[in-house]
Amino acid sequence: MSVTTTEPATTNKSARTTPTPTTPTAPAPRASTKAAIGIAALAAIGPATWGTTYVTTTELLPADRPLLAAALRALPAGLILLALTRRLPRGDWWWKATVLGMLNFGAFFPLLFFGAYHLPGGVASTVSAVTPLLVAGLGAGVLKIRPTRRTLTAGLVGVAGVGLLVLRGNAEVDPAGLVAMLAATVLMALAVVLSKRWGRPEGVSLLGFTGWQLTVGGLVLAPVALTAEGLPDHFTGANVAGYVYLGAIGTAVAYALWFHGIERLPASSVSFLGLTNPVVATLAGLLFLGQTLTAWQIVGLALVIGSVALGQNLRPAARRRTTSAA
Repeated sequence: MSVTTTEPATTNKSARTTPTPTTPTAPAPRASTKAAIGIAALAAIGPATWGTTYVTTTELLPADRPLLAAALRALPAGLILLALTRRLPRGDWWWKATVLGMLNFGAFFPLLFFGAYHLPGGVASTVSAVTPLLVAGLGAGVLKIRPTRRTLTAGLVGVAGVGLLVLRGNAEVDPAGLVAMLAATVLMALAVVLSKRWGRPEGVSLLGFTGWQLTVGGLVLAPVALTAEGLPDHFTGANVAGYVYLGAIGTAVAYALWFHGIERLPASSVSFLGLTNPVVATLAGLLFLGQTLTAWQIVGLALVIGSVALGQNLRPAARRRTTSAA
């Protein structure tokens, strides 16, 4: 989808009439196809990195503490980014940052982990693979962009590919887990669409914008994790390494790149990049856990890669006008 919408003019007249060189208010020119590929490749690093979460969790982190892992992924990274950027939200960005922080982290992570613990991994991944289709549907209502036949076809191919890649014939479905995973998937799709709709406040760096959301999510997750799970008796060196990797690389860097992709590419294109998550998770299991691939899984892998390629619009959206942080 090559059509994008533009944020309504801000009520801050000074921001509208006296732009500075570092915070342009006019849309940037469209990037070339080569630049679009580069943006997509960087954005794909986010979900690709998330694909290593399972291996990291099982091999390095304390057992049976998923909410603690989620809190330690979000809160320290968010606070560090806030300290580095020294910028807090202003005006309506307080509630917008709160909404995005809850959608991306505070509400998303608990639902995701609940679903993951109550569903076989293949079922959970297949449910999350409907994200591009949800983004297409929500985008039609929020962004006023009709999904193309190509987008819908790519979305269906992606779901089929992920199913072949990760589903097992003896998988049992827990209704509660299924509802939780569906809810998490809807939240992620809504976060993509609203991030595209609202843009980023004028004069706020990408790292600062990411830090707001991580901090909101972490502040919600920390008391829940401490109440429900508590702390382990001790942390090993491997535990610390795992938490540092998930917080710094798997969260702060990964989400900053993901949000950058949302800014510069059509929402539907970014959503398809999320399908790299189960691909990398499967390959990580192959490399580090001694797992093997069947012929059907190889077919599924090819379908997922084809879906990601088919779902890309190589003419990225012009940079949306940033909105006033005031």
